[in-house]
Formats: sequence, C-alpha cells, structure tokens
Amino acid sequence: MDGFTAWLLRHVTDQDAIGELARRADADPDWPEGPDRLRTFTDHLEGSGAKQSTLQNLMDAWVRYASHWA
Repeated sequence: MDGFTAWLLRHVTDQDAIGELARRADADPDWPEGPDRLRTFTDHLEGSGAKQSTLQNLMDAWVRYASHWA
C-alpha cells in the first residue's frame, strides 16, 4: 500500500488533527485505497456525513502529504 492512505496511516499515533483523521481512516473498513486524488477522500467523507472540521482536517493532511512530493 502506498499513496495518501499509507502516508495518513503512519500518523495514527499523532495527537493532532491529522492523527485524528488517521484514526478515523484506520477504523473505517470502507476507507478508499485510491485513486490517489483529494476528491476520492473528500467524496468518501462527505458521503459518510463528515463534519466540516473533518473535511478541513483532510485538506490540511492532503497539503502536508503533497508537500512531501513537491
């Protein structure tokens, strides 16, 4: 496994918003493995009724993830 989900799951023990999102992803059996696009994960969270704060955490995590590849 690689990409955003693998990167995110490496943050499960973090005590911040990204760690919170990682724990949510880890506990979600339907969390997408890909495709590795922000819309994939946004659609999933919106479809599951996520709060705006969770969507913001996703955006923050995505920016941090993407910055590693820039």
